[in-house]
Amino acid sequence: VPLLVSGVSSVTSFLVVRLLTEVTLVSGIVQFVVALIGLGVAIDYSLLLVTRWREELVDGRSSAEAVVTAMATAGRSVLVSGVSVAIGLIAMVFLPVPFLRSIGYGGIIIPAVSVAAVLTLLPIILAMLGPGLDRHRLRRPASTGRLWTGWATRMIAWRWPVTIVCRGLLGALAFVAFGLRLGAPESSSLAQSGPAYSGRVAVERVAGTTGALTPVEIHVPVGGDPGAVARLVASVPGVSLVLAPPDAAWRHGGTAVIDVIPADEGGTTAGQRTVERIRTAVPPGVRVGGATAQSMDFVESVYGGFPFMLGLVAMVTFVVLVRALRSVILPVKAILLNLLSLAATLGAMVLVWQLGYGSWLWGIAPTGAVTEFVPVMIFAFLYGLSMDYEVFILARVREEYDRTGSTDAAIVAGMGRTGRLVTSAALILFLAFASLASAPNTELKVFATGLGLGILLDATVVRGALVPALLAIQGRWNWWLPRRYLRGDPGHRAGAPTGAGAVR
Repeated sequence: VPLLVSGVSSVTSFLVVRLLTEVTLVSGIVQFVVALIGLGVAIDYSLLLVTRWREELVDGRSSAEAVVTAMATAGRSVLVSGVSVAIGLIAMVFLPVPFLRSIGYGGIIIPAVSVAAVLTLLPIILAMLGPGLDRHRLRRPASTGRLWTGWATRMIAWRWPVTIVCRGLLGALAFVAFGLRLGAPESSSLAQSGPAYSGRVAVERVAGTTGALTPVEIHVPVGGDPGAVARLVASVPGVSLVLAPPDAAWRHGGTAVIDVIPADEGGTTAGQRTVERIRTAVPPGVRVGGATAQSMDFVESVYGGFPFMLGLVAMVTFVVLVRALRSVILPVKAILLNLLSLAATLGAMVLVWQLGYGSWLWGIAPTGAVTEFVPVMIFAFLYGLSMDYEVFILARVREEYDRTGSTDAAIVAGMGRTGRLVTSAALILFLAFASLASAPNTELKVFATGLGLGILLDATVVRGALVPALLAIQGRWNWWLPRRYLRGDPGHRAGAPTGAGAVR
């Protein structure tokens, strides 16, 4: 059933993307994103609803009653999860880069269509065909998973050691992320055979430097002196050769183009510093371009406003989670853990791709840098996908706390009922990203492995260990909600236990 819903969701998503191409340009990367991430997200959401439906059947409810209860509980979690995924992707729509905006559009389509399919088509299938489809089950689902119940109990008992170890690991990886260098991969990481490789070697031999692979183009406006600019640029440290022929191919309408061969590739720190020195040296009105300059402008434009975008995304997420979890502490914890997990993922990417501790698995040498658009895309996708698992777990823990009034019991029951689901969902997404990493494009490989490492790290270290340990440490403060909001709290109206801070 989840595969069926996922198939419908994927086809519908591609139809929506097709309509989107009628009004705007769409990056070719969107087709991979919709196919693989859409597949994983739709299956994840379907699994959550189907699992809860089967659980209600075991408790003695009819199929129709089970569907209603599953929609009221798991269906609500699906909606919140879909909104969380969309929040991270909406941020890309406001970036001043057209191809990133198109990926943001495509990314928003994925959770929107998946949520719509799970909340409309799936309940109909379960109500009409569910009992018949579930007749030949391999075994009856237990009320709680024995493995995950035992695991949660151990995490509660070892809450402080688990918190210290997990935070230490994530903190160490996050520290490595400070060494992240954005730019084009170095030539040594590119293909080492084939016609393109032969051409690259020929260019290097003629120019005498690999900097010839990333030339700097200079535009001299009308009234400028190309010869004077060429002589000025030739004296800049880091410049290997300046080309300014006076023939018509390099002149047009009184303007001129000058090509500069730097001594170092543009993907290196030295190459970027050379471009900065050239920009400082040329007269006003003379424009410095080329792939390296474009990359530097991209980083300044996108990441210059990144703190503001991050704050806006965190604020909107906080509002959504406060409403969903009826707590102030849990949303803050979820957002902080998400940011720590993202920083740790970037650190892992630095180790694997930039420094080469694992890039050999793909037959690729260390890139020395990470393509500039990859980190912002990983943030946009991974922020919401990681929040999915947080919502799956915390929504069930909240439900169990409302029923029992005990934080420890709620953690054990909540993890016992969602642990297998979160593990399966994360594994499905990880396999989707692993298949995407087999694409021939190096940038896609880096993007896919970043997402895969992030999902793996998040589902194991963060959600599997750190979340239950922190919930146990925080105790009844997990459920704190200011008194003025209690009147709108359904748990409070029903007489369910409220947090210690709220009671005071």
